[in-house]
Amino acid sequence: MMRFFSGTEIRKWILFILGGGLNTLFSYIVYYLLIAHIYYQYAFFISYIAGIFFSYIFNTCIVFRVPLSIIKFLKFPAVYIVQYSVSAILLKQVIEKIGVSITFAPIIVAIFMIPLTYVLTRFILVKKI
Repeated sequence: MMRFFSGTEIRKWILFILGGGLNTLFSYIVYYLLIAHIYYQYAFFISYIAGIFFSYIFNTCIVFRVPLSIIKFLKFPAVYIVQYSVSAILLKQVIEKIGVSITFAPIIVAIFMIPLTYVLTRFILVKKI
């Protein structure tokens, strides 16, 4: 548990959060452009897939500094299958139960998903927790 608080791990967390912010911005732009044309859950799904590609490259090259790998790339979406399932449920609740605008709800959901995503991403890319 202490290695989550080492200088190296703190740097990784900071870069992960920065990358997550950039990924969220990228995904949000895709989502925002699509919601005028398609159902919000479809727009969320498409923007989510685009974000997976962005996230894999950013986390592999910048956060965890491990080589790009076809095998890891193929495993990487497993993180996002879990995250998407939880996020889609949260998105529905935030929009339909709490009443947050479909424009801003994905941002709230993304913030809640940071810790789970970090642990799953680190496991896939580095294979040690």
